[in-house]
Amino acid sequence: MNAPQVLVMAKAPVAGRVKTRLCPPCTPGQAARIAAAALADTLDTVAAAAAAAGARVLVVDGDYPAPPGWTVCPQRGGPLGDRLANAFADTRAPQTATVLIGMDTPQLATVAHLDRALRLLADVDAVLGPADDGGWWALGLRDPRHAEILRTIPTSTPTTGRQTLTALRRHGLRIQLLPQLRDVDTAADAHAVAALCPANSRFARAVATEMPSPTAVAG
Repeated sequence: MNAPQVLVMAKAPVAGRVKTRLCPPCTPGQAARIAAAALADTLDTVAAAAAAAGARVLVVDGDYPAPPGWTVCPQRGGPLGDRLANAFADTRAPQTATVLIGMDTPQLATVAHLDRALRLLADVDAVLGPADDGGWWALGLRDPRHAEILRTIPTSTPTTGRQTLTALRRHGLRIQLLPQLRDVDTAADAHAVAALCPANSRFARAVATEMPSPTAVAG
């Protein structure tokens, strides 16, 4: 097997198109700046992950300048399940495992979770990182062709992660679960995740700057 590759599934941080569930309390511009910070932290984490010696691919909806050493792949398809499956298909390389993450878990700045996912794929067929909202934050596959199961699984539901795990097991794959993390969807999520980020996190600074804390608003 070659060194695993990492895909970051992202949407260009354009006001009115990203993090709309943060509005209110944010304006569309504030929400876009928070999204941009989350994406920047995520890209830094992937670049720093010791085990990520393979390709790094930004699978993006819209225009966003990828860092040096990255490949850009446009998202393709309509429903999210199709876009996820297409991301695995469009970047597939022989004898290369693939880990896909999103831009909604900037607490990954510690890199430990991503390093673990990449290491585990040397011994198992799939890794899945469940999210607090019932979805998942990471999916790694030794054979990216198994991502075809994603086309039939409803996304953004409380059972998306469970259905994904069930589908992987039905294919007879050996699966290792990763730690459960919280996605950033709402203002409460943003504050909770920011508190888990290191002091140098762009995301934590953006949340502090662009979104007043619940305590401050109440006062």
